[in-house]
Formats: sequence, C-alpha cells, structure tokens
Amino acid sequence: MSGISIKNVVKKYGDNVVIPDLSVEIEEGELFTLLGPSGCGKTTLLRMIAGFNSIEGGDIYFNEERINDKDPSKRNIGMVFQNYAIFPHLSVRDNVAFGLKNRKLDKQTIQEKTDEYLDLMQIMEYADRMPSQLSGGQQQRIALARALVITPDVLLMDEPLSNLDAKLRLEMRTVIRHTQKNVGITTVYVTHDQEEAMAISDKIAVMKDGVIQHVGKPKDIYQRPKNVFVATFIGRTNIIPAKICDGNLVFAGGYQENLEALRGQKDQEVLCSIRPEEFIICQENEDGIRGIVKEYTYLGLHTHYFIELEGGENVEIIEESSLDEKLTEGQEVVLKIKKEKINVFDQSGDTNLVRGEAYEK
Repeated sequence: MSGISIKNVVKKYGDNVVIPDLSVEIEEGELFTLLGPSGCGKTTLLRMIAGFNSIEGGDIYFNEERINDKDPSKRNIGMVFQNYAIFPHLSVRDNVAFGLKNRKLDKQTIQEKTDEYLDLMQIMEYADRMPSQLSGGQQQRIALARALVITPDVLLMDEPLSNLDAKLRLEMRTVIRHTQKNVGITTVYVTHDQEEAMAISDKIAVMKDGVIQHVGKPKDIYQRPKNVFVATFIGRTNIIPAKICDGNLVFAGGYQENLEALRGQKDQEVLCSIRPEEFIICQENEDGIRGIVKEYTYLGLHTHYFIELEGGENVEIIEESSLDEKLTEGQEVVLKIKKEKINVFDQSGDTNLVRGEAYEK
C-alpha cells in the first residue's frame, strides 16, 4: 500500500496544455476521488498515475519512489475500467486469477487468493460461469476482484459505475466503499457524478480545466466551497447578488443579515450561494426576500418550488411535502436564509469570504 505524491505535473498534447501545473497529496489507505466535468483532466491524471500517459513536467511518487519512468506493469497497480475490460472467453474464476497466473504463483496460492476475493465480492456461486451469463453489476464485481487479488499498492478506478443502471450504481457504490475500507488500499477514483463522489470518498479533488479548485472532505466541499465553480458543481445551489455594508449582508429590497464571518470585510458587491434547503418560508408581514412562486414539482418526500425574486433572480427552494401544498403558483412569498450555512463570494467568484482559517488547515 502506498501514499501518492503528485508534484507540479504537466500534461501536454503538442501545444495543447491539458494539465498546466498540478500538485496533490493522497494519503495511504485513502479513497481519493477526482471529480469534475468532462474534459477537466481527471482521467488524464489517472492515466499518468497508471503510466499510460507520459508526463511532460513534474513528478509522481508512490511513497518515496519516483515512478515517472517506471513501466506500468512494474507499478503494482490494480485498474478498474468503465467498460469492465474482463475477458469474455474466460470463466469468472479464471478472470479473477489472471493476474496471479501472470505472476507465476503456485497453484495452491492462486486458488486460495482467488477464492478469498470471489467470496469478498460475493461472486463465488458464479465462479464457473462465463461473464456473458452475468449482469453488469456482477461483471463489475469480477473486475474489482481481479484488480484487488494481486494485492496492488494502488487501486485506480475510472468511471467504474457509469455503465450501470441507477439501482445497480447505488448497490455497487456501497460494495466499493465497503471493499476499499475492508482491504485498506489507497484508491484513486474518477467520476463526474457528484453524489457518487460524496457517498464513497474520504477526500475529493474538484477539477476544472486541469486545475484542482478544492481538495477536502465531502462535508467541507459541500458546506464551505472555495469558489463559485465548486459551489455550483457540488449539489444544487442558487447564486444571488448582494452587498456587504458595514459588515452586514444586504439583499435587493433591503433585507439584511449580520454574519460574524464578514466582520472586517470591506463594503463590496458579492455573490451569495444559497442551497435550496437553506431558505426559510416566512409570514408575509415579516422582513425577508420577496418573490413570486412560478411553479412547483412534487417529488414525494420533498416539494421543489421555483420562485422569481424581486431582484429578478430565479431560485429553487426545497420544502418537506405536506398533505396540503404550502405554496401555489402565483403566490407571493417572503424568504429568509439560514445565515449560518450561506456562502459569500467576492464579485469574481474566486474567493469564499466566510471560509475561516480552520477550513484551510
């Protein structure tokens, strides 16, 4: 098992710079997710760690060993791909045992380790079947068992659940998290699915245009994103303009809140990130942000309301559903915010003004 240290790595294709200068530390035994939109460089970085892509600058280390020029077959990595990449002509058992046979281990050891991982991934009953006889989720369990059975130092997973249906994704998400913790292997996981990343990760690196925007635990990234891109990419949020005046946050129409974290900030125009669940519906005679309900969607446990504010912004709020809908289309509403949860960014959207020093440690 290895920690991974990535220092100032650069990836170019001719004159096209995909990753300009990226550094990150991945701790031993950690499940670390690279998250971002298509084309952000996350799979490129994963392939650099694997040795499938060249490195035009910087260094990658497994523990203290620099691996830039090390052959992929010598890096002792396990790899799980989006398309499973299991061998259709081999049985489930032979697929799992493939890497062990390549390492010329004795038959007894191969059988024992293969059985161990067939059991771990709960596919022992399918050991003698061919992959084509199994479901997508079962095939992905084969791929995971095959990657882990060789006891790799690092496990790399590239969008491993994207080909599965919604129910299977949820099931395999739990399997991957449980297996990774049980085996204790350092894992780098690539996905564009925010919910998937939040559910399985110890830490997440949010990427954009080859640059890491924020590295942190899922809760930190959701509650205190470093910039507007991270706030809008992770979960759902509403971005509303406001002003800081004498330490108070002032919205269109004059509604204001006093935030301790903004004390000492200069007067300026700002952008506020308010998640749908962070609004509070108030009585009409209370002070707040005024708006009109444009439409709503009932989704069982919760109802999503879409409201046009007096400043012209359109926002989404989420309320627990009731037998009688709380709001109707065309109704005027007054909204307050849960001020302890709001995030306030400078006008450029690059800096979160309410992230204290504790969040940067």
